[in-house]
Amino acid sequence: MTDTANNTDDVTPEKVSIPTGYKVIQHYVKTLETSPGVYRMLDAESRVLYVGKARNLRARVSNYTRPGNSPRIEKMISLTASMMFLTTRTETEALLLEQNLIKQLKPKYNVLLRDDKSFPNIIVAKNHAFAQIKKHRGARKENGSYFGPFASAGAVNRTLNQLQKAFLLRNCSDAMFDSRTRPCLQYQIKRCSAPCTGMISREDYNESVRDAERFLSGRSTKIQEELAEQMMAASEAMEFERAAALRDRIKALTQVQSVQGINPRGVAEADIIGLHIEKGQACVQVFFIRANQNWGNQDFYPRIDADNSPAEVMEAFVGQFYDNKEVPRQLILSDGIENTDLMCDALSEKAGRKVEILVPIRGEKTELVAGAVRNARESLARKMAESATQAKLLRGLAEAFALEGPPQRIEVYDNSHIQGTNAVGGMIVAGPEGFVKNAYRKFNIKGDDLTPGDDFGMMKEVLHRRFSRLLKEDPGRDKGLWPDLLLIDGGAGQVSAVAEIMEEHGVQDIPMVGVAKGEDRDHGKEEFYRIGERPFALQRNDPVLYFIQRLRDEAHRFAIGTHRAKRAKSMSANPLDDVPGVGASRKRALLIHFGSAKAVTRADLADLRAVDGISDALAERIYDHFHAQG
Repeated sequence: MTDTANNTDDVTPEKVSIPTGYKVIQHYVKTLETSPGVYRMLDAESRVLYVGKARNLRARVSNYTRPGNSPRIEKMISLTASMMFLTTRTETEALLLEQNLIKQLKPKYNVLLRDDKSFPNIIVAKNHAFAQIKKHRGARKENGSYFGPFASAGAVNRTLNQLQKAFLLRNCSDAMFDSRTRPCLQYQIKRCSAPCTGMISREDYNESVRDAERFLSGRSTKIQEELAEQMMAASEAMEFERAAALRDRIKALTQVQSVQGINPRGVAEADIIGLHIEKGQACVQVFFIRANQNWGNQDFYPRIDADNSPAEVMEAFVGQFYDNKEVPRQLILSDGIENTDLMCDALSEKAGRKVEILVPIRGEKTELVAGAVRNARESLARKMAESATQAKLLRGLAEAFALEGPPQRIEVYDNSHIQGTNAVGGMIVAGPEGFVKNAYRKFNIKGDDLTPGDDFGMMKEVLHRRFSRLLKEDPGRDKGLWPDLLLIDGGAGQVSAVAEIMEEHGVQDIPMVGVAKGEDRDHGKEEFYRIGERPFALQRNDPVLYFIQRLRDEAHRFAIGTHRAKRAKSMSANPLDDVPGVGASRKRALLIHFGSAKAVTRADLADLRAVDGISDALAERIYDHFHAQG
């Protein structure tokens, strides 16, 4: 791969006095080669407008030198002040690079997949004598069998719930497993076979593990047939309790399949992708089919322009979606893409095996695609209705607080603590699309000089850190990171504290409103505080008031959740974690011997030496660690 931006492309329009538009592009065409690669179009402030790929860079870029393009492309050309180019060895490499750059740079004129989260899996973890079944998200580093992806945590949890009923596999941690002396509640409610206390042999438990893996691999019918045979044999032998248990397992497996809804016979492993475009907006619905089972569906709303064709949107979605995800053996699409063979080659190269892209015209696959498109159409209709309501509320908010226009980014702040301990600040973000959850931020309160419970000081610290970062990351306020409105949970005191910070950072032009509970701290009696103005309230039945309450409640929920997580972590902290040389196995030996971590901290040297696996040198280190602090 060769970057030619530093030779022919380093001559910016300012240096040679070339205006924006066609002449700028014509200047670059003269210097280009016929090799494949990726090009970037930049405006006068070097912001990336568009990223594209080409089999022949010179031929592709020359298309922009001739009028007759769509209004969107004409506007983009008129803003183009410079270009950058990266040559690649193959067009496939150019396609992969293009999609990576689009996700990284988020150009204004490209179709952009905005929601790009990872998806959970189920893992049968095998780093223990008795395998554990649980949800997994992230890199596959743990030893075990992975099954997925599932469309959502809810889809995983529903499947795990039924699998526990069917196969009675444990979901507890290894530490909890090793510390049990009697079966837990999961055994009592028939969700676990209690291998921790020897209620099932290792051989029988491993057989259940193999059955669960076979079911998740798509061999569910065979398992159900075998279970049915075992149930009949147990019934004939008058082992009615065993027969009832087998009946319950068959019922649980049937429930898993019924919840999944679609379970195609002719599609073993594929993603079904349906696209619906309406009024300049798009929804893409993806169904995950693995092992002939539907493992959930998820909708996405890529950013598009009114003149983007379905083929353009679908190709951009597929390229960006699988940039950091495992690719199934088949992609079954509702709309064809322009470069099917090229995309197949790129995805096959990434997956290390053949990947097919299909646009079916008959049969079961057509029905699957039709279902995905129907879901996409219905999801987009709901979203457009919600967006219209949201736009109306934002206009009402602008009118209530005398803003220049409807805010595009609202930041709401709240603090949470218990008598000053485990104090955190929370920031949530909302805009025309509703809550922007990937923009939420938490702040661990660090101020050592703060009086415990000093809400004003905590709010000042949070806003100081927020604006310091904004000034560093987006000093020109052109990246969409700056708020149009700040909502602070609190009254006159909090507003004054925040105003000091805003003045200190020179950002007094951002509207800021304090939301106080009002009389009797009752919903509907909120009072609003602004610097230099008298507090006021809205009518109890005003939709804008309900909207503000939802924003405030969401900030409160986020802050409370963050505080509880921090408190739980501090409460579960083990003093032995800080002792050098004490790993998981030695920690377990110490806890079994002494009964608690607190007892270990009080133990004398002779008792520490008596623990299995603790050498004399390590016993001295543990003793010195705790007694030196006293």
